[in-house]
Amino acid sequence: MKIDRLRVFMSRDKNRPRVIVAMDTDQGLTGWGECYNHGPDLALFPLLDYLLTFLRGQDPRRVTHLVHYLMQQSRFPPGALGLAAISALDHCMWDLSAKALGVPVYALLGGRVRDRVKVYAGLYTAPDAPRARDEMDALHAQWGLSAFKLSPYRIDMHRHRWGEVVRTSAEYFRELRETLDPSYEIAFDAHAKIFEPAQAVQLGNALAPFDPLFFEEPIRPENIDAWGELKRGLHCTLATGESLYSRFEFLRLLQARGCDIIQPDICVVGGLGEMLQINALAQAHFVSIAPHNPMGPLATAVNLHFCATQPNFRILEYRLPHGPAYVYGTDASVQAEATDEGAWYVKDPYLPRDGHLELREHRPGWGVEMDEAVLGTEDYIHWERRVPTKPDGSFGYA
Repeated sequence: MKIDRLRVFMSRDKNRPRVIVAMDTDQGLTGWGECYNHGPDLALFPLLDYLLTFLRGQDPRRVTHLVHYLMQQSRFPPGALGLAAISALDHCMWDLSAKALGVPVYALLGGRVRDRVKVYAGLYTAPDAPRARDEMDALHAQWGLSAFKLSPYRIDMHRHRWGEVVRTSAEYFRELRETLDPSYEIAFDAHAKIFEPAQAVQLGNALAPFDPLFFEEPIRPENIDAWGELKRGLHCTLATGESLYSRFEFLRLLQARGCDIIQPDICVVGGLGEMLQINALAQAHFVSIAPHNPMGPLATAVNLHFCATQPNFRILEYRLPHGPAYVYGTDASVQAEATDEGAWYVKDPYLPRDGHLELREHRPGWGVEMDEAVLGTEDYIHWERRVPTKPDGSFGYA
């Protein structure tokens, strides 16, 4: 079996663009992968076209061999766009390898260690406690979801005294615990908006008495030593890693004892093969993994196969493929506006049952069917990150 061509599609997942890759072989099999959308998504098209020159005519079942070769084409370690493209190609080759044998991808990874994979849903940013309860209860009733993630900020951190930001966030979490079903797990994502580690310690420890599932990425990722200092000062579970790109960066984080849970993204780090190597390091440091997964239903399928095989797996981030982007909403007007929103390029996405995604043991590859008619529409939507502006006119962190 030889790689014959790539077909790259610009599609849409609710309010975000998605770059989807099909790798066709001379034997008529097609493998599928998804790139991370770092921002300049259209730049991925010529990059993937360039990488194909090193893959055409190669056997896609030699995944590690070919990914290593692609990594060397950059001369220096590839950055965000290069790794996003290589991630999708890695996904395609794993999908093809499993389809050639007629087995699910997880069967190639030593087999499953669990029967199903627990997921959590994001409700952004921080809805009032009664509304948060209604949204969570509705998701629990329909999908069995019992784990959720919110933003801890109740007021603008750049326009209020920091002590008030901390106090209002802690009060919010206390109110949530008094309002919600006590069995619900609640994680808080600080979105790397805090510059000073001491302030991150203050916020995390204010939330700690109310038992967060984890406190996610309060500070920027670049200074690994600062993460070690941060963790030593916290009294709650610390999670990070969505902005790190390779096993080498994760090794530094783990050596610094900079978190309790790592959150690598399988569409960022170079694909499934790199995720396996990253997580081997985490297991050796007694650290759990909760993959970052804000992407579409194809990326969720890729993550599912990885999570099913990892003993130290904690929980997987999950977005419902249809409906509103993040804030689900329970009132009729919100639902009416959301009826046409979704990622339609996967015909049969994995949907939660009892708060878990169930494996499809009789479906080869990733276990989903792609809708090429939808992918052919090139339904591009422009998206850009909202960067906060401080009162003095300078930009904050996003």
